[in-house]
Amino acid sequence: MSTPDESSFLRDAESMYGPETLHELEHEVRLDLDMIAASEPERVVPVSEWLVDPTEVERDEVALRSLLGAVEAMEGELPRPDDV
Repeated sequence: MSTPDESSFLRDAESMYGPETLHELEHEVRLDLDMIAASEPERVVPVSEWLVDPTEVERDEVALRSLLGAVEAMEGELPRPDDV
């Protein structure tokens, strides 16, 4: 069983909900990335005091950047809502 790639997911979302959905998704992803960037810089603390595993944060950031790239690629193929 194969998993759908981000492009097919975004195409399905766009066809079901319209191009505005992609713009909203892009906004949400950018907010999440800004929150990660604004988080406290890494400091050495014992594992027992971690609130979040830094590896998970890094993995989330990579996934968000990948999703953002897919959204931007899809938006390049679609007219913007204010252009319609």
